[in-house]
Amino acid sequence: MSTVTYTVKGMTCGHCVSSVKEEVGEVPGVTAVEVDLASGRLTVGTDGPVDAAKIVAAVEGAGYGVADMS
Repeated sequence: MSTVTYTVKGMTCGHCVSSVKEEVGEVPGVTAVEVDLASGRLTVGTDGPVDAAKIVAAVEGAGYGVADMS
């Protein structure tokens, strides 16, 4: 399992967190999603390689942006 961290822009409430978790959780290969509202940190666990563009697209589909990833 690997983990990638992203910084999400634009989240302001618990509903925002839920939306991001739901969208990212639907990306094939994603096994875990943690979102911290205060820092904007999105941590994604996967069971193999997952295209970062799919994660970014899921965040954007929830209505938010990605500032960076590490």
